[in-house]
Amino acid sequence: MTAPDQSGDEQFTTTHWSVVLAAGQADSPGAQQALEQLCRTYWYPLYAFVRRQGRSPQDAQDLTQEFFTRFLAREYFRLADPARGRFRSFLLASLKALLAEAHRHAHRLKRGGGQTFLSWDALAAEERYAAEPRNESTAESLYEQRWALTLLETVLARLGAELVAAGKGELFAALKGQLGGEGSPAPYAELATRLGLSEGALKVAVHRLRRRFRELLREEVAHTVADPAAVDEELRHLVAVVRGAGV
Repeated sequence: MTAPDQSGDEQFTTTHWSVVLAAGQADSPGAQQALEQLCRTYWYPLYAFVRRQGRSPQDAQDLTQEFFTRFLAREYFRLADPARGRFRSFLLASLKALLAEAHRHAHRLKRGGGQTFLSWDALAAEERYAAEPRNESTAESLYEQRWALTLLETVLARLGAELVAAGKGELFAALKGQLGGEGSPAPYAELATRLGLSEGALKVAVHRLRRRFRELLREEVAHTVADPAAVDEELRHLVAVVRGAGV
């Protein structure tokens, strides 16, 4: 997806919503590529939702693949109304529509349509799901937790790519553990020695890294809402979800 314009509210020109709406209105190769990237980024929260509903690993794999196939064929775009909620809510509503159909026509739904969108590593998917906390969290709450953490991972990857491109990959590798918040343990003396910096210079580097992380996080969240006024609310929600997950 192209980077958003940074001038005022124009940064909302390219959002997940606008990609979906544009793809639903015209045959746009660029929009289709962006849709595929969205699917590749957010496949696991959807898979985890299906698994937490009690589906078997094979059923979850088949149904998730079928969802991607239909999503990329734009079958759910009639539900795509930014006024109805967040983009994450649209994806979940679309998935629930598929699951309801699968329940009604269990023997007639041709899961996956004979197509494979993702190069699926079933073992890795199940290992990841097996690591989920065995608590009383619902399928919906697990989906939101994985969505929030996937978004944070996306931001971290963007930040790392920026620093690597600037020749600061070693600095990022050493300091990315400091992005957990001001209250997290920070062995500055040890890190400073390893990086050949003074403790003062290291603290400045950590401050800049955190500031850039917050900027990218806000930008990434902006992709998932249709209204600039909703960014702060969505950020607060995601922070609460991550804290609730104990991360």
